[in-house]
Amino acid sequence: MQLLTLPPSPALATSIRATAQVFEDPKSRALLAHLQQIAPSEASVLIIGETGTGKELVARHLHNLSGRRNGPFVAVNCGAFSESLVEAELFGHEKGAFTGALSAKAGWFEEANGGTLFLDEIGDLPMAIQVKLLRVLQEREVVRLGSRKSLPINVRVLAATNVHLEKAINAGHFREDLYYRLNVVTLSLHGLRERPGDILPLSRHFIRTYSERLGYGQMTLSPGAEAKLVGYSWPGNIRELENVIHHSLLTCRDGEVQADDLRLSNLRLERQDDAGYSRNGADGDSLEQLLQHTFRRLCEEQPGALHERVETALLRAAYHFCHHNQVHTAELLGLSRNVTRTRLIAIGELVVNKRRNQDHELDNRLLRLSI
Repeated sequence: MQLLTLPPSPALATSIRATAQVFEDPKSRALLAHLQQIAPSEASVLIIGETGTGKELVARHLHNLSGRRNGPFVAVNCGAFSESLVEAELFGHEKGAFTGALSAKAGWFEEANGGTLFLDEIGDLPMAIQVKLLRVLQEREVVRLGSRKSLPINVRVLAATNVHLEKAINAGHFREDLYYRLNVVTLSLHGLRERPGDILPLSRHFIRTYSERLGYGQMTLSPGAEAKLVGYSWPGNIRELENVIHHSLLTCRDGEVQADDLRLSNLRLERQDDAGYSRNGADGDSLEQLLQHTFRRLCEEQPGALHERVETALLRAAYHFCHHNQVHTAELLGLSRNVTRTRLIAIGELVVNKRRNQDHELDNRLLRLSI
């Protein structure tokens, strides 16, 4: 199993982030293969993904696989600084450049010289700073605030965002020329719900990590807890999973996490977020994997009459989802209306008038006799 983790004491903390990443799911393995292809280059990379999907971990992995691996890796959250301070933080300042500047200070570009600079939440940069950033990337030199002297830099820039930059460009909030300068290569990170094959390996990693911190012995997940973890939509992605596992270890007993120990959010995801990325469930491949995992668990528990129970549960769920509309239910399931109606009656979801049903049976008998 390929596992990425953050160093114990990162130099600069970013906002809510994932602290571990695995590549077990087919989509994650494809991402890893892509990472290995582009890492040796000097190309700028734009990493796109929801909060908590592991964008910084991917950036660090790109750095570690590159020729700059022996140089510094500097991670900066562009949304963590006020507009008045972000220029000095990125490009540095001279003594007396502004009130409180008691000494000269190198910026993050200088700190990352010879290595990699990771600009997280790049979409939060003010327009004025975007202009200066574009010039730095083009000229490969910085000018500290309060100075006229340019300083050469040798930095590979990786940027990340959880917003749709094309929409930000159309709204006049992000420069198009800067977008194309950063977006030589794009890496799109799927939400955890779209790569269910990573959920249990990550869960076991967090169990080991927090068990050691808490001084516990070996801890495990019950089959019911595993099914609940895989079936959840994870709006907070890896970071939410980590918190859920941490909490479950504080409440579980007898060394095994049960389904009831997992405190999951009631938050539901819309079909698309404001950025235009899908945030509702998985695609066909991931759905297939999720169903296979759920059915495997059911087979292990051997509840009896499994086919009938699954078929009944699906029919009942579809009927309720369609607000008790038989035609819509039939269309959703790909069945005829008559078959759907018959099955709904059989499971007790649809009650028919007894006299009307008798008349219908009589009509059928007369029709058969006439034939």
